[in-house]
Amino acid sequence: MSAPTDHRISDPAARVLADPQAYTDEARLHEKLAHLRRNAPVAWVEVPDYRPFWAITKHADIMDIERQNDLFTNFPRPLLAITEADDALMRDIEAGTGLRTLIHMDDPHHRDIRKVGADWFRPKVLRALKERSDELAKIWVDKMAEKGPELDFAQEIAVNYPLYMILTLLGLPESDFPRMLKLTQEMFGGNDEEMQRGGGVDDMLAVLLDFFNYFSALTASRREHPTEDLASAIANARINGEPMSDMDTLSYYVIVASAGHDTTSAGIAGGLLALLQNPDQLARLQADPSLMGTAVEEMIRWVVPVKEFMRTAQADTEVRGVPIAKGEAVLLSYVSANRDEDIFTDPMRFDVGRDPNKHLSFGYGVHFCLGAALARMEMNSFFSELIPRIKSIELAGKPEHMATTFVGGLKHLPIRVTLS
Repeated sequence: MSAPTDHRISDPAARVLADPQAYTDEARLHEKLAHLRRNAPVAWVEVPDYRPFWAITKHADIMDIERQNDLFTNFPRPLLAITEADDALMRDIEAGTGLRTLIHMDDPHHRDIRKVGADWFRPKVLRALKERSDELAKIWVDKMAEKGPELDFAQEIAVNYPLYMILTLLGLPESDFPRMLKLTQEMFGGNDEEMQRGGGVDDMLAVLLDFFNYFSALTASRREHPTEDLASAIANARINGEPMSDMDTLSYYVIVASAGHDTTSAGIAGGLLALLQNPDQLARLQADPSLMGTAVEEMIRWVVPVKEFMRTAQADTEVRGVPIAKGEAVLLSYVSANRDEDIFTDPMRFDVGRDPNKHLSFGYGVHFCLGAALARMEMNSFFSELIPRIKSIELAGKPEHMATTFVGGLKHLPIRVTLS
């Protein structure tokens, strides 16, 4: 069934959400999203190479959809991808060989699989990891001092610190870190000419195959010789008394190793840029370190490392009075929700003391980001180490954002810095 054509509110501005290059020009992007929030908060989008979808740009509507996880499901279209990629993923999943992470799943299977790693992100475990987080923060801020005064903060620091943290959690050897970094950048950089392995669907599938080959060997090793790390917990997990399937196991590694670090690196690089572009807020944070908690939340709101997720309606329904037919997909624009004028006072202002801060960068409801507390802790550790040591800091060139419609942020941030 399809919604009546006369109910489909289209607005050319909504096409921006299917344009990877739009995320490289934040001023243009936010201008379009503000227009949509005012004029077409539920907009029908048809663009070449993509299946049609509804663009949802208001904070309240996104939260309502996230709450109704039985009505609006992740499967079969959890994120925006070209039709060819959607079809390839579906063929592989049906064949039992496709990537099937937590973002592809719905309850009850999602709930069962989520439990496998949940204990590793609980407060007790994170308190034990805090010492390692602080230690790595000092190591990488020291490296800033050594590499300076000029460096590319995004590539030389921001991508490495959280990578070391998440792969320490998994228990992977340091010699494998460069390989994981390259694979992660290729996975999320599929729309970016600089980051991608190649421009086609086959190239993306090849990246996934490399991930799977690596983690297949790791799984075999951890099953034969279990250790006290998250990799062993995943390799030996049981669901309802049965071993977790090979594809669920491999997919779990992929989501932890990739999303577990790439999103945090985007938050760190974007957070520093926000401070450089708002020197009054940097000075405020330097003068009052007690603001670090709210500052980190504001960085996460501002950067929005995960740009969108999608949901598919399982029955005829409506959003903001607009009919949504069974089988139609909705795109949840977290970038837009985090600048919603109905939720945030002066949303286009970066404010390290913003409180409350009801951002949706970690999603909402049953799919709330499993690693949110870890990301917050890492960013807090890093900036708590960096901010007091800054003697001078400024841009040394033009920041460059990655082309994406899913996960990403700055790929280059040239700075000139002097640290104590």
